Amino acid sequence: MRPRLGAQRPPLPARGPWPRPRRCWSPAPWPGPREVASALPQREGPGIGPGSGEALAALAAFGKLLLSLAPVYVAGRLGLSLGFVLLGLALYAGWRAARRAKERSLRAARRLLQDEERHVSAAAAGLCLSARELPAWVSFPDVEKAEWLNKILAQAWPFFGQYMEKLLVENIAPMIRASNTHLQTFAFTKVDMGEKPLRVMGVNVHTGQNKKQILLDLTISYVGDVHIDVEVKKFFCKAGVKGMQLHGVLRVILEPLIGDMPIVGALTMFFIRRPTLDINWTGMTNLLDIPGLSSLSDSMIMDSIAAFLVLPNRLLVPLVPNLHDVAQLRSPLPRGIVRVHLREARDLQSKDKYVKGLIEGKSDPYALVRVGTQVFTSQVIDESLNPAWNETYEFVVHEVPGQELEVETRVGGADPCPVPPQWFPLQDSGRGQLHLRLEWLTLLSDASKLEQVLQRNRGISSKPEAPSAAILVVYLDRAQELPLKKPGKEPNPMVQLSVQDVTRESRVVYNTSSPVWDDAFRFFLQDPANQDIDIQVKDDTRQTSLGSLSVRLSRLLSAEDLTLDQWFQLENSGPGSRIYMKLVMRILFLDAPEVCNTPQPCAPGQLDGETSTFAGSSVDMPPRPSRASPDAQFGTESVIRIHLLEAENLIAKDNFMGGMIRGKSDPYAKVRLGGQSFRSHVVKEELSPRWNEVYEVVVNEIPGQEVEFEIYDKDIDKDDFLGRCKIALKRVLSSRFIDEWLPLEDVKSGRLHVRLECLAPTPNSAELEQVLMVNSLTQTQRSAELSSALLSVFLDRAADLPLRKGSKPPCPYVSLSVRNVSYKSSPATPQTATSTSEPIWDEGFSFLVKRPHVESLELQVKDEGGQGLGSLSLPLTQLLAAETLTLDRWFPLSRAGPGSQVLLRVQLGILVSQHSGAEPRSAPSAGEEAESPPGGSEPELYVGEDGEPGAAGPAQELRQRLTHVDSNSELVEGPLGQLQLTVWYHMDERKLVVIVHSCRKLRASSKDIPDPYVSLILLPDKNRVTKRKTTVRKRTLNPEFNERFEWELPPEEATRRRLEACVKNSVSFMSREKEPLGKVHLDLSQMDLAQVKAQW
Repeated sequence: MRPRLGAQRPPLPARGPWPRPRRCWSPAPWPGPREVASALPQREGPGIGPGSGEALAALAAFGKLLLSLAPVYVAGRLGLSLGFVLLGLALYAGWRAARRAKERSLRAARRLLQDEERHVSAAAAGLCLSARELPAWVSFPDVEKAEWLNKILAQAWPFFGQYMEKLLVENIAPMIRASNTHLQTFAFTKVDMGEKPLRVMGVNVHTGQNKKQILLDLTISYVGDVHIDVEVKKFFCKAGVKGMQLHGVLRVILEPLIGDMPIVGALTMFFIRRPTLDINWTGMTNLLDIPGLSSLSDSMIMDSIAAFLVLPNRLLVPLVPNLHDVAQLRSPLPRGIVRVHLREARDLQSKDKYVKGLIEGKSDPYALVRVGTQVFTSQVIDESLNPAWNETYEFVVHEVPGQELEVETRVGGADPCPVPPQWFPLQDSGRGQLHLRLEWLTLLSDASKLEQVLQRNRGISSKPEAPSAAILVVYLDRAQELPLKKPGKEPNPMVQLSVQDVTRESRVVYNTSSPVWDDAFRFFLQDPANQDIDIQVKDDTRQTSLGSLSVRLSRLLSAEDLTLDQWFQLENSGPGSRIYMKLVMRILFLDAPEVCNTPQPCAPGQLDGETSTFAGSSVDMPPRPSRASPDAQFGTESVIRIHLLEAENLIAKDNFMGGMIRGKSDPYAKVRLGGQSFRSHVVKEELSPRWNEVYEVVVNEIPGQEVEFEIYDKDIDKDDFLGRCKIALKRVLSSRFIDEWLPLEDVKSGRLHVRLECLAPTPNSAELEQVLMVNSLTQTQRSAELSSALLSVFLDRAADLPLRKGSKPPCPYVSLSVRNVSYKSSPATPQTATSTSEPIWDEGFSFLVKRPHVESLELQVKDEGGQGLGSLSLPLTQLLAAETLTLDRWFPLSRAGPGSQVLLRVQLGILVSQHSGAEPRSAPSAGEEAESPPGGSEPELYVGEDGEPGAAGPAQELRQRLTHVDSNSELVEGPLGQLQLTVWYHMDERKLVVIVHSCRKLRASSKDIPDPYVSLILLPDKNRVTKRKTTVRKRTLNPEFNERFEWELPPEEATRRRLEACVKNSVSFMSREKEPLGKVHLDLSQMDLAQVKAQW
């Protein structure tokens, strides 16, 4: 019968297997002078006797005293204050105390290991050791002793020491020397594992868990006299370890059990919880025993151990060759998911005190929720002793039994209870309670209950993340025939796996095109039917792609056992490149619906009238928010600008007389991306058509999207197919710019020239003028005006909407529009509203904006019958003046109730093109600046009736992507105003391009304000072929046009022309003449048409 703590037992017999209880240790009597003298080594020789020995001891003591006073002397010599001396003494005292504590702990642990039964007897008699210091088999009756195993370890320990010495000296030391040039003299000077072996304090065998495995929990304790010294001779640096303690519970799983020798296929080992570690440093590493550094160094070492041997990490040792499912043994499917609803705490301790404790303040509490190595930190609630968090976390549970849920607040930890929801008392703090709700989610291999899970999750208000409906486990096995990016050089492949915004990376396998990873990854899924997993195989540099793959997770929902175990062909890779994976999905099901409707009784101390918490709800009804709460994907959209340039070598489809006379084709193109489609104009009778059209699409980073191009021949009846090609959207998003000739597929010949650019919105209004200038330069005649900004709108909710009399509660929806683009939200049903007058939509919308300074967002709230409940008009100029171009607040509604308002988050992003095709000029030199006019830095063209242009100096340089600064400097004005033009020659398209920007300070010839427009003509030809004119601007003396005109001319012909720009007033249509306001003549032979610049 084993002794139990606190139990009555008869006195121990005088003789027996255990000695009588006595004190655990008693200091031996101090040795007398004779014993000391006899213990001293005796030397033969004259002059050496007892007196000389005492003199040497006195000299040694005096030397130590001088050495201890040396820091004081050095501080005084250097003129340092007394504070430095006191700081040094404090650090020394802390270091000395830490060293002594470690030594005492080592001595106590060694005594326990040397005579375990004697110390257990002493503890049973109420002496010495606490229950925490006793072996596990004393406190837990299901834990058995393993003395036979300890004897084996003791016998084999010296040979383990020899192996470690060879490993460190012959393998580890050369690797350290090769890692850095400063460590070339690194060496292990001493490696001694000591005489104290690792001990197993108890063994717990779990039965009934799985008949195909053996599961053991070993309580291990290593209190070793290990002595390892290292030296770097180059820097005269010595360090080492002398003594170590390691205590923890090591789980050993013998799995799988097979019918052949050795019966066990593999051995899996890991620590269920982080073990405790204590190291006694020597040499230079003695500094790590300074308070602060000691805990830091120990935690860093423990983090390294945890990354290798603490759940979910496992050490797998195969015992048989060609073991199958190695990755599943290393990372098996979880046993389940624990969903923790962290609600609130109450009656916490006050930690913020003032005036030395005379004034008691409050605390700023937060909570740490931990399961194994998975840790979540809640938000901080300022100055509260009764904080409410209302947050939800999900933890993967790998092992049952074994893992525990730990919750730590700033003032204590929670003692879990098996009855959720519950107020749990806080430990180690004396007061305080924590309110938790714990849910165990079972993993189902059937998708029949997925809709039920999704419906339940929609009713849960969860933060910081939405509740998960499923978990995905990816077992990454191997790949074959990956492409060689460099001839004769094997790649170093690794894999990136992404689900939404969560990305995992595999390890790197070096120098092979057929790598084997045997890795496993886990992802939580909110909506498995609409999510994808994106796989990228890359070289070790993370820059070179070796292949990609996108798998829709909806395929798993229809697969057997929700599992896909197969080879997948890689895209954008070699013809035989493929990857083998096993995808396993499990639905997270809570099989406890009856709990959801059971109200929890008031907790002790809850006042009457307080809102009670319900067991089924994760949080209480929140107050009305002050800001919108969009999801993480809001505002991450990008704009893809697709430039359809030309095609060549297309197939001739228009043949005559049975094909005897070969004609041509009338090609046009279809472009599709993100659910939007565009169609180009038809080029008549051409096999190498030029379209030169631009399209813009707002996209999200959803895997699997592609930009598709199809070419057709326009016919009277049915259009003929001329080929197709496509580009993966993720390639455009990653490279940001693509300009390529794409071969047409499914046809014999033909290729397509396209240019694609990814524009990321920038919250910087200073870029707007520059973007408008670039857009006007790159604008094509057949395309709509290019967008300069992206407007993102998150529609959160409305409040206090008017209720129509005599009608049922409304199901309102919202209509949003910018310019001629409009969207409509889904109707807010009562299930998605806190009340009939406060609907919640939680929807996002995106708009492409041409000119933000003149456009506005129009919003209308309507009921299901189309009757208006309120409206809002938001000029985008408010966003341009806001910080980060964002407004996030409640907006009052007009034509509604007195308190009607809508909660929006509206943000604007400027679309800056890095590849506009127009080259910026460099800054002017000092000589050029010297030639600038004294009146200002901008050049000027006079608008004079005589037709002679006058330039006040060289042109304003284009800086940073064609930026043009409308300077307010004093310019010498022309008699009739100024005209701003950009004239340049586009070498790629072989066209002369003129952009009419604006006029300013025009002079009216009559009392009426004119309606100006600009007429352009290339001299000496005055026929209609060379004439161009802008649109008419009504009643203004400072019109803005920003219109582009092109003439197809060879470059040598363009230099022989003169451009005439005439500003006219568009008078009544009944008048045959147009009133001239001024004229400009530009001699193109005197201009540098290769440079793009805007001039007045």
